[in-house]
Amino acid sequence: MPLKVASRGRVPPFIVMDVMRAANARAAAGEDVLHLEIGQPGTPAPRAVLDAAKRALEEDRIGYTDAAGIPPLRQRLARHYREAYGVEVDPGRIMVTTGSSGGFLLGFLAAFDIGDRVALAAPGYPAYRNILTALGVEPVLLPSEAEHRFQPTPELLDGVEGPLHGLIVASPSNPTGTMLDRAALGALVDYCGDRNIRLISDEIYHGICYGARAVSALEFGDRALVINSFSKYYSMTGWRLGWMVMPEDLLRPVECLGQNLFISAPTLSQFAGLAALDCQAALDGYVAAYARNRELLLGELPQAGFDRLAPADGAFYLYAEITHLTNDSEAFCRRMLAETGVAAAPGVDFDPQRGNRTLRFSFAGPEAEMAEAARRLKAWL
Repeated sequence: MPLKVASRGRVPPFIVMDVMRAANARAAAGEDVLHLEIGQPGTPAPRAVLDAAKRALEEDRIGYTDAAGIPPLRQRLARHYREAYGVEVDPGRIMVTTGSSGGFLLGFLAAFDIGDRVALAAPGYPAYRNILTALGVEPVLLPSEAEHRFQPTPELLDGVEGPLHGLIVASPSNPTGTMLDRAALGALVDYCGDRNIRLISDEIYHGICYGARAVSALEFGDRALVINSFSKYYSMTGWRLGWMVMPEDLLRPVECLGQNLFISAPTLSQFAGLAALDCQAALDGYVAAYARNRELLLGELPQAGFDRLAPADGAFYLYAEITHLTNDSEAFCRRMLAETGVAAAPGVDFDPQRGNRTLRFSFAGPEAEMAEAARRLKAWL
């Protein structure tokens, strides 16, 4: 008789990772691949980050830390909010996490019970709904359109039947790159405050913007749970380091969960992250490179038939509507990889109901790869 397998593991896969595996298999077979599927900076961590990690290794400071993280990092993050947003944050409200993924897990566990309902825009980051589902929390998808800038709105929330216990917002967003301006985010903060809905603000793409700066939910008060990461702007994906700014009522619950689930975030990465916060000049240079890639693809992709693109205000993605090309984005992406070597993410990862007619390109890689991908796609279509 087979052993029981828990139902919580039967969540959908993170399809982008499956696409990356197929692309890597193609590369291992000796064929070239242009990686526009994965949301990973093609830039390295800044030199000062590597130097800080080397010093920490040499000084043998790689033991456990407090569950909330090393005090110098939490203090430096508090200073970051003062300098970047004009907001005073008590370092005691900051918890360093194992990537933003660890933050989402801890935040969802602390804020929601089994059976609670949490709203989020579709298209949106698939791990939100899959983590919620694994925890027994119901994700409530808000079918957001171009007229909503693919973001949640009070009007979309008003259309939800039944109670809501939480709302997740991401600005800039993955996969569309759209942003909420101050008025739009403020309206959502007020909506949630008036109805006792827990607001979770994913701010991991802050710093990667192509015009107006991103607005933090912390600029409207201290009730939101804010999650950020060193992966994107700081170009440190594999270091698995993030942080949370928590409202007072979640401080002890999150700390207790963190102690038991993770003990602490990776110590070496914490010392490296402390250095990363002082590398703005180098990091803004990386953003300038993403901006060049963005302009290149905005000019070239329409010539290849990808002419229905979401407005990419930030992050490093272009979300394309491809109804005129296919009604099966997964099969389309497989064929595109096989016939051109260009890897992209099918929209079903981000919108299970309508993503069969969309796909996402990441422009976080080298400019030469973006130009070559555009050339191949124009020749293909």
